[in-house]
Amino acid sequence: MNRRLLRRARGLGARWRLLRRRAEAGMATAEYAIGTLAAVGFAGLLLVILRSEQVRSLLLGIVQDALSVGG
Repeated sequence: MNRRLLRRARGLGARWRLLRRRAEAGMATAEYAIGTLAAVGFAGLLLVILRSEQVRSLLLGIVQDALSVGG
């Protein structure tokens, strides 16, 4: 095989490996970003639910029942 062609093939293989590593690193970053957005959305939903009067009264009743058991 021609030496020049062999060097070019090795160079392309090295480039391909580098691109694959970079692509996978980017995917990890994108996965973290999506996970963070999902967590923020879930936290927002919990905040809306916990601010409702019905849930607040339910939680207050649970805490009062728990405190009255000991006394």
